[in-house]
Amino acid sequence: MRTFLAILFFALLASACHPPQRNFLKAQGHHIVNGRGDTVILRGMGLGGWMLQEGYMFRLGFLGRQYRIRACIEDLVGEERTSQFYEQWLANHTQKADIDSMAAWGFNSIRLPMHYNLYTLPVEEEPVAGEHTWLEKGFAMTDSLLEWCKANRMYLILDLHAAPGGQGNDLNISDRNPNNPSFWESEANRVKTIALWRKLAERYAEEEWIGGYDVLNETNWGFEDSTDFRGIAERTNAPLRQFLVEVTRTIREVDTNHIIFLEGNGFANNYHGIFPKWDDNLVLSFHKYGNPNVQEAIQQFLDLREEHNIPLWLGESGENSNTWFTEAIELCETNGIGWAWWQNKKMGINQPLEIKEPEGYAHLLNYWSGKSEKPAPEDALRILNEWLENLKLKNNIFHPDVVDAMFRQVHARNALPFVKHSIRAGSVVNAVDFDLGRQRVAYYDTDTASYHYTPGMNTQGNRGHSYRNDGVDIRPDSSGYHIFDIKDGEWLQYTLEIDEDGLQRLQLEVSNETDHGRIQLNINGTLLEQPISVPATEGGQHWTLIPIEIPELAKGDCVIRILAEVGGFNFKSFRFGR
Repeated sequence: MRTFLAILFFALLASACHPPQRNFLKAQGHHIVNGRGDTVILRGMGLGGWMLQEGYMFRLGFLGRQYRIRACIEDLVGEERTSQFYEQWLANHTQKADIDSMAAWGFNSIRLPMHYNLYTLPVEEEPVAGEHTWLEKGFAMTDSLLEWCKANRMYLILDLHAAPGGQGNDLNISDRNPNNPSFWESEANRVKTIALWRKLAERYAEEEWIGGYDVLNETNWGFEDSTDFRGIAERTNAPLRQFLVEVTRTIREVDTNHIIFLEGNGFANNYHGIFPKWDDNLVLSFHKYGNPNVQEAIQQFLDLREEHNIPLWLGESGENSNTWFTEAIELCETNGIGWAWWQNKKMGINQPLEIKEPEGYAHLLNYWSGKSEKPAPEDALRILNEWLENLKLKNNIFHPDVVDAMFRQVHARNALPFVKHSIRAGSVVNAVDFDLGRQRVAYYDTDTASYHYTPGMNTQGNRGHSYRNDGVDIRPDSSGYHIFDIKDGEWLQYTLEIDEDGLQRLQLEVSNETDHGRIQLNINGTLLEQPISVPATEGGQHWTLIPIEIPELAKGDCVIRILAEVGGFNFKSFRFGR
């Protein structure tokens, strides 16, 4: 017993002398590491649309900025109900269930795009000029989000997306009102921003699951040349460097633990004049949209990493097809770079969660764009309330293809069923439910991604912008969805489970404006000898069934590939018979 007590005493003494290693992320050479010194690849998601609405997220690109969206809502239902709408928006959009889901999908970090007006008053509204009124709302929301992240062992990175005054000429991303002085035209705005970061750093200095501070999102400003609207050609970026140095110094007065993420001018791509480093715990954050996923696309950042011995982080990317997502993430991780995607939910298909349009939403869009009469207040309120309900995770449309592309497909070259197909006589397989997997693994399409920032590359991915985010072109019809714009050589694969013997007939449901379409069928690696001609049906919704005799299928797994030897037709489904 005495021996046991002695061992216990010395164990406790050793523990007291060597307290547990703290787990703050930090910059170490070319890598981000945790408290144990292990390299951490951040795999994150940005919560766009929560604290800061951008019009395009909700088919409101013609309005753009949040303050304009808010004014339009106020025009419909009044100031009080508009305030209630925005309170409920913040409560519904992102909840613990959202963070739990992202953790389950594979994300290990969250990037929070903050709007300053949830934390402090605008400069022009301060009761006493030069002072800072602090608003509890933003801090309380951040506290809750941090608790949700901690429960899932996820890092939370704070990102000032909308700074006082707005930090760029792209007005939408910072909710900037061009009638007021910008961030760069007003010292008071910059002072308030630095004070906000000090306040945040004081609050979270000892929080190990805060991953770091992304102190200013996507500056796009011509400092030396005002005609350099996006700040892409700026050669010195002196005001930006000065701000970054000053905000770092202020944060370090109260917080020496956390990474500070640096974003250059030109939407975080122009780093002229930003270096040399002034702190040992900095990470360079670049953004990447719509360009090819080749080494040359990120070489300038790899060179900066080498020259200044600083880790890289792809702090924002997305808004593209699954093929582009897989390739971009693979490019990053191959080069030891973590990433944060943009964004978790909005209207549309190219993110994990889709917010459904409320019934009657088109009426609001048409009124706000000057195309229809003003809806009655009670109708507008009903639409707005449904929109609020549709924000909740339980009412979102989940896109498993997007998540699969961001995680499994980065490392795997096999296909999986998109849905479970248990096949018996009479079973119908929808054409749009082809397998999950990479281009040339689960499907082949001649146009799989959007290169909207690359001259001469006029591609889109899914031209119907419906149902799935792969390269296959899908659009809705009166009874579901179908595949259209089928080009020569494109194909789709379906992994099925055959539940009964004796199936030896297929019927392909197609429509065609011409009689030039031709299909080849491959079953379990064996090509049917005769191609199948697709007859003319007047196209559109004029569907016909093409009967095909096939070798009898045995029970068990079956893989069918349907190839358009000659395209031009539409494809809706296929069904099985005896």
